[in-house]
Amino acid sequence: MNLLFRLIAVILKAIRGAPIAAPFGVSRIAFRVWPHDCDLNFHLNNGRYLTLMDLGRTDLMIRAGLARPALKHGWAPMLSAAEIVFRREIRPFQRFFLESRVLAFSGTDFLMEQRFLITSKFGEEEVAALALVRGGLYDRKGKRFVPVADLFALIGIEASDHPAEGPGAEFLAASTALRAKARTPENWEDTP
Repeated sequence: MNLLFRLIAVILKAIRGAPIAAPFGVSRIAFRVWPHDCDLNFHLNNGRYLTLMDLGRTDLMIRAGLARPALKHGWAPMLSAAEIVFRREIRPFQRFFLESRVLAFSGTDFLMEQRFLITSKFGEEEVAALALVRGGLYDRKGKRFVPVADLFALIGIEASDHPAEGPGAEFLAASTALRAKARTPENWEDTP
């Protein structure tokens, strides 16, 4: 709930903002770290990064024209995996940017990259954190994930699978393996 005002602001700006070319356009949003965003180390809380990333994906969906058909059909965006690496802390009241983009898509999955950018002491942008997320649109009525091609068809884009490469492909493979492991949890008492 403490991000409600940010969510409203992101939605209103996205509705009035310049369109982003689907599927590979980049969303860029400016934020500032407020005291309620901080943890005991007095920097941006690691959980807050993931929450702010939701706002980046919201902006991207709206400005790329994907939100309206998704809402019309009752499709909800859902993540199935996320990985984030932290390079630099983001301090209270510091301004930063969140960039979000689609890297790849296949079947019902999107692979997205999101990065937090700060200004270095030399005045150049540097990456404070970098994340990969895997997700898709879930059709609650049909109880299934929606093929990416179906979503793109609704906005007039003919798109075939665009497979991931490099770290993105490795992340997808690792998240698939971890998901399989989660289906049959082991008894931790039997493992060293």
